[in-house]
Amino acid sequence: MAAFTTVLAFDLGASTGRAIRAVYDGERLKWKEIHRFDNIPAVENGHLRWNMEALLGEIRIAIQKAGKTDSLAFDTWGVDFGLLDADGKLLEDPVHYRDERTKDWPQRVAQKIELHSLYVRTGNQILAINTLFQLLALQEEQPDLLRRAKHLLFIPDLLAAMLGADLTWERSIASTSQMWNPVAGTWDLELLRQMGMDPGLFGAMTDSGSIIGALPDSTKIIAVAGHDTQCAVAAMPVEEGESAAFLSCGTWSLIGCELETPILTKESCDSGLSNEYGANGRINYLKNIIGLWLIQESRREYARQGEEYSFGELAKLADEAEAFHCFIDPDAQEFVCLLYTSDAPGNIPERIQKFCRRTGQPVPETVGETVRCIYESLALKYRYALEQLEGMTGKNFTILHILGGGANAGLLCQMTADACRLMVKAGPVEATALGNILIQLKALHAIHDIDKGRRLIAVTEKITEYAPQNRKKDAWENAYHRFVTMMQMEKER
Repeated sequence: MAAFTTVLAFDLGASTGRAIRAVYDGERLKWKEIHRFDNIPAVENGHLRWNMEALLGEIRIAIQKAGKTDSLAFDTWGVDFGLLDADGKLLEDPVHYRDERTKDWPQRVAQKIELHSLYVRTGNQILAINTLFQLLALQEEQPDLLRRAKHLLFIPDLLAAMLGADLTWERSIASTSQMWNPVAGTWDLELLRQMGMDPGLFGAMTDSGSIIGALPDSTKIIAVAGHDTQCAVAAMPVEEGESAAFLSCGTWSLIGCELETPILTKESCDSGLSNEYGANGRINYLKNIIGLWLIQESRREYARQGEEYSFGELAKLADEAEAFHCFIDPDAQEFVCLLYTSDAPGNIPERIQKFCRRTGQPVPETVGETVRCIYESLALKYRYALEQLEGMTGKNFTILHILGGGANAGLLCQMTADACRLMVKAGPVEATALGNILIQLKALHAIHDIDKGRRLIAVTEKITEYAPQNRKKDAWENAYHRFVTMMQMEKER
């Protein structure tokens, strides 16, 4: 092994992409963001789409900036894909998961296969954004396009192929698709045929940490955990013996724990829990919750109204506002529906007011009240989800690791510790990119395994602890009782 191992991690998020160059000397890991670029979908031919040509141009710029590296790899969110023809040409820019074409498809699929049965076979929370529903919408709208397709590749695998790597179907991102069987660990070919799909679109699975090609200068291309959540969990600085849950906190909040085997019961399905494949071969058992997107879009709405706030200013206003004034369900239809539109997402603060009126609560009028409502509601929803996870797994969590950008939101981290009555360890902020880096280092034999990488993160990165504040315990218990009552009323609507 060389004295230094240098890798380049590409992490493509909801609005930006970043290239992180990291150097490992056998003891310490040093990294730096060397290039940041837009990753904003655009409407083309009636659908919200990825701009692959622009992304590839930015990727080549980052590679040039990075200089000589031993390897590179990509991660993105799950479910989205591109189609290649027999010559390996991309047929059209991939459609973005926020496109509205899939919003009714779970109900339509329920006419062919009972949704609990679909869950038992695939382990995924039934979400309209999942790949299966995207494919069915495509099959109905553009059957000729699907007939011309030879291969379906998820976005990280597609980007690697566009740089000359072998065609790859990395297992972690495939596990987000509603077409992957978590027991067999591969595609559910019978389901694909039942849904009228050509199983030939899908190749053999590749494990995370596989070398799948090289650039002309011999830089290796590695398939890491293509799903960004699994990269973030790979960087979780969990200590031996901890009973730990994780919260990958960004645009979405993904809260869960690691298991040896999937849970595929009707109760698990009804709780909206997913089984996804992790970089270390374990099952990441988790729940998807709309996350800081609510804050991001509220900030954009205030800017449209001529009021510019930094995220720090919004947090300060929230901290000064009255506690436990009102709550929302972050995943209520008023907010979920906005994910399936190619137009401006809508006025989130106004929708929060309407939700509170509809549920008979006080209505937030100020910026601080609105932002505090979001933060408190997220913290309470995290407890709600953790109790579901504990009920399904029999675990008793004592630590919650907050990973990703949400680790910078100190107010939310403290609220989460108070609401969940758990010690919160926040960090690393760049968990996704760091997980990508660790998996590359493992593939290059610079570190032995993911657990070794986690210990490296624990001593290299800033981790902030938030203990529950006992003086606020009763207030949070009362708030949680109100929140659960509101959730039950919403469920019965």
